Amino acid sequence: MGAQVKKGAEMKGAKNVVKTPVKEPLTSRGGKNMNAEEAIQRLLEGNKRFVEGKPANKKYPERRAELLEGQQPFVTMIGCSDSRVGLEALFDANLGEIFTIETAGNIVGDITLGSMEYGVDHLNTPLLVILSHTKCGAVTATCQGGHAEGNLAKVVEKIKPAAEKAENDVDKAIDINAQMVVEDILARSYVIKKAVDEGKTKIVIMKYHLEDGTVELKEAA
Repeated sequence: MGAQVKKGAEMKGAKNVVKTPVKEPLTSRGGKNMNAEEAIQRLLEGNKRFVEGKPANKKYPERRAELLEGQQPFVTMIGCSDSRVGLEALFDANLGEIFTIETAGNIVGDITLGSMEYGVDHLNTPLLVILSHTKCGAVTATCQGGHAEGNLAKVVEKIKPAAEKAENDVDKAIDINAQMVVEDILARSYVIKKAVDEGKTKIVIMKYHLEDGTVELKEAA
């Protein structure tokens, strides 16, 4: 009887503590467990940390060990071949989170499309980002009418329609070129178009501003 009273007193005095499950951080989730909106949120939050100079603790040794089992990136991203635009850095992303492809002016060819299809169709990334940036050298050179030799001339030819439509205004041409890249992807890759049409992948355009480090979400393609 006494024991029962003591037990009852302990229960009465105890605080009612409700344990809530700890939400798994977005940085540890792969594309299979994330939708497009969550992926966009993850990128913008990472860019905010980059701008503020407050990077997350990546724990690279542990992360490298995890990735021996394979990769599950949450986004496929085509950026520009520019040493000032480090894709993982400006989104404060860890190893294995961004499936990266980089070409001058974001221009796509057959090999580039094949790489993008691998990210979208085989790695199942819910988001495909075309990341342009201010002061793009390829777009600037095209707008200024500079002479290009070798294979670089092919890059200029691909950017020319955007430059002409923008009347050689560089910043406008950068935005128009990014939209034309999206159109080119959808026209030439039935794999990516099918994924978009079925709602498995979303395409968005983002723009990195070299001046202050911010990334702007331009539009959903």
